[in-house]
Amino acid sequence: MKVHHLPIPAQHALYWAFRAALTTPMLGSPTTVLRHARTIGNRVARSRIGRKHMGRAMRHLEVAYPDATQEWRERTAIGCYEHLTSLAGEVLLSPRLLTRDGWSRHIRFVNAEKALQTLLDTRPLILITGHCGNWEVLGFTLGILGIPIQALYRPLDLKPLDRWVRETRENRGLGLVDKFGAVQRLPGLVEDGQRIAFVADQNGGDRGMFVPFFNRLASAYKSVGLLAMQTRANVIVGQAKRVHPEDMAGAERQRFYDDCDGFRFVVDIEDIIPPSDYFSQPDPLFYLTARYRRGIERMVRKRPEDYFWMHRSWRSRPRHERDDKPFPETLRAKLLELPWMDEAQVEGLIEQSDRDRATLKELGVSKLP
Repeated sequence: MKVHHLPIPAQHALYWAFRAALTTPMLGSPTTVLRHARTIGNRVARSRIGRKHMGRAMRHLEVAYPDATQEWRERTAIGCYEHLTSLAGEVLLSPRLLTRDGWSRHIRFVNAEKALQTLLDTRPLILITGHCGNWEVLGFTLGILGIPIQALYRPLDLKPLDRWVRETRENRGLGLVDKFGAVQRLPGLVEDGQRIAFVADQNGGDRGMFVPFFNRLASAYKSVGLLAMQTRANVIVGQAKRVHPEDMAGAERQRFYDDCDGFRFVVDIEDIIPPSDYFSQPDPLFYLTARYRRGIERMVRKRPEDYFWMHRSWRSRPRHERDDKPFPETLRAKLLELPWMDEAQVEGLIEQSDRDRATLKELGVSKLP
């Protein structure tokens, strides 16, 4: 039986059991919680439980970083498990640490002056991040600064838990918009001055917009770009990038723990895309989608171990690969129109597309494993 089919009393019992389980690790210091979280992630990655997803992460890293050593890819794949469990610990700690009085101990801003001007502008705004850094921390921080955000999310099956998640975030200025029916609601919210946030690196399916992402075509949702075009919105691409204590030494590391309990992020703005940039292009939707995906890629490259490499970001494939046909000249021309792409990069994408097409044919499938 699925959770949402359980009787209401049973759902509440599960909810309180879950809350109790969350409370136990919170009895320790933030430093201890985060250290244990990373240890758990490391052990899961090396265990039989994580073998399947580790293999997928390694395959993705081989395409994304073709010149890297096998040792580096393995270390990075293990890091993405540590990223996952660290993120869980940070989400639990955020309401406790990111308060109106205490947030500045834990958050720093870079490249923020122009972004803050855009955030405070009255024109429509869309915020984009990826599964890098901590998007929950990003939303909490903006809410505390008085910049309310509406983030797209999938409701949890356990209704009492879903209500608690919504309330804790809304108390910090982070609203949640149910992804089911969001297509109809979002344009009105944007026009009313709401800032809409997307974690926009998921697989967009067979009908998505296929754009470059780590040396390979990846499907992106068209809805993000269409919403921006419909409302003539500014688009900001950024992340809350985790600061790692192991990058420090000696006294600097001790100061890090003393100052912020090992919980610190840098809000890093990667790109700001005004409507004039994408409407001036031959294909505005393709350009905007490719550009924000490029922004996410550049953020990931700053700290590749803090990314979900086990995600099936490249699972869906463009029609020409599924139909076992050559790379379309029209798509090649669109790629060359992107200002940051050159002939060698496009040819590399085509070669990878040919390899993916051969894999689909060999396996007799329409999606990559």
